[in-house]
Amino acid sequence: MEDAVLDISAREVTVEVIDERTGKQYRRTLPIDYYENANTLVLRGENLDGSFSQLVFYSGRGLERLQDLTGGGPDLDPCGSHK
Repeated sequence: MEDAVLDISAREVTVEVIDERTGKQYRRTLPIDYYENANTLVLRGENLDGSFSQLVFYSGRGLERLQDLTGGGPDLDPCGSHK
């Protein structure tokens, strides 16, 4: 049995696009830190001035967990084991 992959990380990403006007394909490898797990996908890099910047994308599951952690979720016990 294969080992389960719980998260993915890399120091660079490759972006591939097809130009809408010409149909030409372009690939660029960029120095962007990449981290992904079941809850989030995070992209980190530098702004033009060299300061830190990041984008965080939440999965549906990750958004539910974030709402629960911040008190915004329903007052339900999803596993039924808490009283």
